[in-house]
Amino acid sequence: MSSDQVRFAQRVDPAHTVLLTVELQKGIVGDDAILPALPAAVRRAGLLEVAGRICAGARASGVRVLHATMRERSDGAGQTVNCRIFALGARRRADTGHNPTDTDQAGVALVDELDVQPEDIEVPRSHGMTPFTSTSLDQIIRNLGARTVVLVGVSLNLGIIGAALTALDLGYQVVVVRDAVVGLPAEYAQAVLANSIAMIADVVNADELLAAWQAATPAGATGLGD
Repeated sequence: MSSDQVRFAQRVDPAHTVLLTVELQKGIVGDDAILPALPAAVRRAGLLEVAGRICAGARASGVRVLHATMRERSDGAGQTVNCRIFALGARRRADTGHNPTDTDQAGVALVDELDVQPEDIEVPRSHGMTPFTSTSLDQIIRNLGARTVVLVGVSLNLGIIGAALTALDLGYQVVVVRDAVVGLPAEYAQAVLANSIAMIADVVNADELLAAWQAATPAGATGLGD
């Protein structure tokens, strides 16, 4: 193992690492999404299958899995329309009477590929763009004893880069899994990874991450609680 691999393995040691999925919900990356181009990009990249594999590997290694989600009130109360993407949501609500991620809609659920388990922790928000702001995500991660946050999900345009920057500002080490994130258009997403994310986080592929976790897992361990 090279010195870089050793340093990375230490950074993502299961004893102090959490995995955070970002907005991998049926109403965001599924057929009912407000931005149809996003689930199309997710399918092309095979993101959900990779994210599911990472979640399974995290649990097997004792890494806690957290899910940052959007859960809107059915009446939209408490939200504000202060940017273009929120205006798209407001238009959908006006046209159909609901948004895909309203609490009473099927789209609020996490995608099946993540195989959500009872020990996973969902941290919802009802407004805003990024998962740390005005939620208990930071406190939960700290109370779990973690200092490294691994990010997968959508999108490199907004949610992932927002989560990465906030986690950095809060003092965490950040890891972004390049084959488990997407953005639009694809060329822009690659530029964000190369020119922004790479300046603030480790950018690795799923196999590299899973190999590091597997190497750190004692023989016979079965996951959390061992």
